[in-house]
Amino acid sequence: MTFDGFPDEGLVFYEGLEADNSKAYWTAHRAGYEAHVRAPITALVEELADEFGTAKVFRPYRDVRFSHDKTPYKTHQGAVVNPEGRGAGAWYVQISADGLTVSGGCWRLESDQVARYRRAVADPLQGPRLEQEVTRLRGAGWEIEGDRLVRVPAGFSADDARLDLLKHKTLHATQRWTPEDWLHTRAAVDRVRDAWRDLQPLNDWFAANVGATTKEPRRR
Repeated sequence: MTFDGFPDEGLVFYEGLEADNSKAYWTAHRAGYEAHVRAPITALVEELADEFGTAKVFRPYRDVRFSHDKTPYKTHQGAVVNPEGRGAGAWYVQISADGLTVSGGCWRLESDQVARYRRAVADPLQGPRLEQEVTRLRGAGWEIEGDRLVRVPAGFSADDARLDLLKHKTLHATQRWTPEDWLHTRAAVDRVRDAWRDLQPLNDWFAANVGATTKEPRRR
């Protein structure tokens, strides 16, 4: 399938799902979801695969086992690229009624990865490199987000350089675009491609300094 943009029908689908997050709505509109949401985002990430790697297109169903929110369906469709063996540092794209979101970095780190992240931030060579990249991204319109400690992390002091970065447990850069005419055209794939290229240095820093976890996978 060729990517020709995100149809307006897909955004309308999510507006309806936000109002009625039920199995009845989902069943009645599933064909529209498949045609106007899942098919376009799959085509988009397939077009970008040669440059960034194969994407995982997420399931539309929420995992409600450990959540107070028992609504069964996600009100957005996301896809992530995290090439095997790279470890930390991934690219993300999401479509919803609010428009298009692109992001890069880390959304979840195990304790051993957090420890390596903080050692790298404190390092006199690698720390300034991340700081400079975060500053550059902010200047280019990216929002720097992630889970952060309120207090100074153990083993560091309030006088440490780059304390703000040291407090992060995860870190990612995000841009969000509200729906405009270009979203329904091939211009959308160019936006995502350019944004992901802009995120390459951040993801390379994470891959080189944080890498994959060495912990055994958690069992539930």
